[in-house]
Amino acid sequence: MNRLFYRGLMAVCVAAVSIAAPAQLLPAPQDVLTLSASSSVEVQYDVIAMTMSATREGSDASVVQSQLRQAVDAALSEARKAQRPGQIDVRTGAFSLTPRYGNRDAQITGWIGTGEVVLEGRDMAAIAQVAARLATMTVSRVGYALSRETRERVEADAVSQAIARFRARAGDYAKQFGFNGYTVREVNVGTADPMLVQPMVRQRMVANAASDESIPVEAGKATLNVTVNGSVQMTR
Repeated sequence: MNRLFYRGLMAVCVAAVSIAAPAQLLPAPQDVLTLSASSSVEVQYDVIAMTMSATREGSDASVVQSQLRQAVDAALSEARKAQRPGQIDVRTGAFSLTPRYGNRDAQITGWIGTGEVVLEGRDMAAIAQVAARLATMTVSRVGYALSRETRERVEADAVSQAIARFRARAGDYAKQFGFNGYTVREVNVGTADPMLVQPMVRQRMVANAASDESIPVEAGKATLNVTVNGSVQMTR
């Protein structure tokens, strides 16, 4: 019984030593070149998001809320007449009602409410005209962005350019080091999304919202950046 016990114990110890044995170390890679390349493509913003807002205030919260609801509903009714999916989309934004306090104590002296309607789409000129007709609201924010189709197309062009530059640079560097060519070891492709542009709303734009004139809009351009980095094995 004791012999069998000791044999089993020795077998367990040998197995534990085998499991704990370190893995064989691989030789350090040689003739490896690490590099990066980038590409930037400029494109016109093709989507606008114009936020219209209305503010009401008074001593009675329910009255303020009702007045604000009427202003939002009137703006929605007018804006929906011009609605075209993808070109002019209409939706509600924020709707809030907050108390107003006195200067000397925490007593509520009144209420302030704000409601928003957002006009968004690719037909910027038409959206500017619709916004000018919303008599119950004024412009509070304007933002520009890229549509999904435009972004995917521009990103594909930028990635293609960045990869071509990476390959050209790898081949040129390999020759300068005295090698005939290279093979890719690993590579990473990263894109930086263009920021949503929200220009300052000028006083003239706010005033135009209550007139028949179209609100001035200028989209500007976005820059999409792509970076390719990785390593190559230089070959003889």
